[in-house]
Amino acid sequence: MSDDTSKSKESFEPVHTNKTGGSPFTGVVGWIDDRLPIIRMFKHEYLDFQVPRSLSYFWSFGGILTICLILLIITGLSLGMHYKPDAKYAFESVEKIMRDVNFGWLIRYAHMNLSSFFFIAVYLHIFRSLYYGSYKNPRELMWLIGIVIFFLMMATAFLGYTLPWGQMSYWGATVITNLFSAIPLVGESVVTWLWGDYAVGDAALNRFYVLHWLIAFLIVGVVAFHVIALHIVGSNNPSGIEPKDTRDTVSFSPFTTSKDLVAMLVFLLIFVAVMMYAPNYMGHPDNYIPANPMVTPAHIVPEWYFLPFYAILRSVPDKLMGVVAMVSSIAALGLLPWLDFSKVKSSVFRPIWKQCIFLFVLDFFVLMYIGGAPAEGIYLIIGRIGTAFWFAFFFILAPLVSLIEKPLPMPQSIHEFEEWKKQGKLKTIKLFNKNK
Repeated sequence: MSDDTSKSKESFEPVHTNKTGGSPFTGVVGWIDDRLPIIRMFKHEYLDFQVPRSLSYFWSFGGILTICLILLIITGLSLGMHYKPDAKYAFESVEKIMRDVNFGWLIRYAHMNLSSFFFIAVYLHIFRSLYYGSYKNPRELMWLIGIVIFFLMMATAFLGYTLPWGQMSYWGATVITNLFSAIPLVGESVVTWLWGDYAVGDAALNRFYVLHWLIAFLIVGVVAFHVIALHIVGSNNPSGIEPKDTRDTVSFSPFTTSKDLVAMLVFLLIFVAVMMYAPNYMGHPDNYIPANPMVTPAHIVPEWYFLPFYAILRSVPDKLMGVVAMVSSIAALGLLPWLDFSKVKSSVFRPIWKQCIFLFVLDFFVLMYIGGAPAEGIYLIIGRIGTAFWFAFFFILAPLVSLIEKPLPMPQSIHEFEEWKKQGKLKTIKLFNKNK
């Protein structure tokens, strides 16, 4: 009896299942935000979010890539409403879009050139990350997600390249999909499954069309994870030093958004100029010829943004090992956080590693040129040298430089880094040496 009495006298905290009333906004906005706090989240993550005060215009490529992705999806949807994924009518449907659909030429040229500019921005984004060590602790996972996005981009771009069903589209699809036949035991079956037949034709085109859309929307989802990871660990900065107090940070808006808007405007102006005055500059003229399985082009090449990896593929005589080398050349980027184990992030304070980065970028452009040249003679030799250096950069230079390099004197904080810049201490090694 006494036990029952004591239980009845116990006090319990009330349970609140309805979490309304926490919004800082009023009116209709507050009512919506109480029930779906997306406005509150946006304000926290994109307006009040603290970023390092030393961010430069090189950190604007995230916003540029977001704009490119949105425009690619919008223009792609517009093109998809008129395109026919049929080997007999695909080329004609593209021509109809260009000639008969209102502003169809503009939409197609925009989509076509946006894919190139998307890769330009991505490559600049990667080179900036390499130079400033944005792949290092605590951003390893964010870097790996970025590499996954890059793989998906390449797959989407290749599939999109096949859709116009021009001469280079057809033969590019034939050559690239045939690479899967190098896989031991199951290679031929994989190729047949991709083609849906025993040759690239109508079934393959339908598969490419569906996969192009599927992977494109998959990219959107993975990009969301990339952004979430960024907001958890925060942005890197030119100094490579993590923020220590409020003197090292500023609000994302307006300090960073203003730079992003300027960079986006400049990028879009360049894009519009290219699209209007040289829309086919980065394309191949053979793609304006209908696909003909009976006529092989003298020189089959992919789009320009695949050329460095195409050169690596061709530099290896064995088909299977060539495919392995091509895939590994990209996957090696994902291993860099563990291959480069220097505690210093930014190349500003790493004189030897800085030179290695410059040589790596130069090698990238050399391989790009070789990828567009015939696989013979001096071109083949240069391609093999470039391929050897590509892998040496990751598996030899990165760990070796981490061991032997003596970093330059560094500031203790980001705001001190900014003071050093104002005083000109970052311009020469001599000035650094005076501060030892």
